[in-house]
Formats: sequence, structure tokens, C-alpha cells
Amino acid sequence: MSLLKEDPMKQDIALITGGSRGIGRQTALELASKGTDIILTFRNRHDAAEAVVADIRNRGQQAVALPLDVGNTQTFDDFAGHVRNALRDYWQRERFDYLLNNAGSGSHAPLAETTEAQFDSLMREHLKGPFFLTQALLPLLADGGRILNVSSGVTRFSTPGSGAYAMMKGGIEVFTRYLAKELGPRGISANSIAPGAIATDFADGLMRDNDEVAEFVASVTALERVGQPEDIGRLMATLLLPESRWANAQRVEASGGMFL
Repeated sequence: MSLLKEDPMKQDIALITGGSRGIGRQTALELASKGTDIILTFRNRHDAAEAVVADIRNRGQQAVALPLDVGNTQTFDDFAGHVRNALRDYWQRERFDYLLNNAGSGSHAPLAETTEAQFDSLMREHLKGPFFLTQALLPLLADGGRILNVSSGVTRFSTPGSGAYAMMKGGIEVFTRYLAKELGPRGISANSIAPGAIATDFADGLMRDNDEVAEFVASVTALERVGQPEDIGRLMATLLLPESRWANAQRVEASGGMFL
């Protein structure tokens, strides 16, 4: 029996964590422009999330914003219940199609100065959170669906101050391969995307607001500039859509060619 989506006319729905800002927001808008409905999450900025919802609806697609702290696993069962209710109320459905594990924050410190609190916070948001959130949502993810996990370019190249963060993202890449293997019988594929330096508010806007840092990044990047949210959002949307379904268990770097 084929595990490709049973009804090709069914409306596709993507769940995007951290969809109220940065590359999550851009991916939501790109998917909406391609005809996909969106469930997006936010942690604090309800106003920003509702602005994204309004933008998506103006593009002719349905959207809903739900609160979520990816660093608090104790809330995941309740969150899955809210997703189930949203699917029923907005789409009269029981399943969504695409999961993008994107939410998270950054911190910058040399290994010798990284505190246990910083390490634990990064682990909760970037490793433990995505693992158990995906686990909680698997019953709601349609057979034949797709998972995309956000990793980082720093799992390939080393930039001082990113060591603890890179450890978590390296774990996410391993997690992705195991998802692909274990969910294959359901027709679900899983990939990771590894952005390079992107001009967003991530890490307090370091790449967006610091001209000296941006100039350095441009100098070590083949395309000679810092990445923009749309550079990543377009590729993330493509990796989630059905035309990319044969890509599986892959790490796709989108860094403009940093440190080649």
C-alpha cells in the first residue's frame, strides 16, 4: 500500500515552531505563497505572530498562531492538544503534513566561559525540546509527511564562541537521520538544513546590526555577503514541499559558501 498522501487535492498544512520571526516567519510566508496553510508558534510576541497570521490570510491561505516554549517539555502534551483542536476547528482534519523544528535562541561564549546555565538552556531549546516535541506531534503528522530540522553551518566549520550551540545542532543532525530511518515505514521523510550567517534578530541581531561582523562574514563567504531571511525561507519551503520528497536523511547547508 502506498504511503504517499491519499488525497492529492487535500489542503497541505505546515506546523512551524518559531514562525513569528526571522527565518521561521519567512518560511511561513513562502509556504503560504505556494498554497500551504500554516500553524505557527510563538513564545512571547503574540502581536508579531498575529501579524504573520494576517499576512498569510491576505495571501489567501489559512493560518493560526499557538503559544509554545520549546524549552519546556512539560507543556508539550497540552500543546499537542491545542494543535489537535486547531486542526479540527480550522480545517476539520486530524493530521498536518509538514513539521519544521525551527524555534530557538542563541548565546555566544567561549567553551572555557560557557556556564552550566547557558549549556542547559541551549540543550533544552535545541536538542531536548525538538526531540520530545516531535515525539508528541508524531501521532498528528500525516503518513507521507515531512520533517525539517534546523541545524547550523557551525556543525561543519568552527567559529569560536559557538561550541555549545554547535554541539546541540550536531545532535539534531543525528536525530534527523534516525527520524528518517524509523519513520520511513510511514512514508515520512526527514532532513536538516544548516544555515550560515543570516541577518535576523537571532543572537541579539549580531549578523543584522553589527557592521564589523557582517563585513567579516562577507569576506569568508563565496557569495560575499551575509544571508537574508528569504535566502533560507525559500529553500526551507522547498525542502518541505512534495517535489522534494525523495530527499531524505540529508543535511543541506545554506551558507552562501562560508569557509570553503
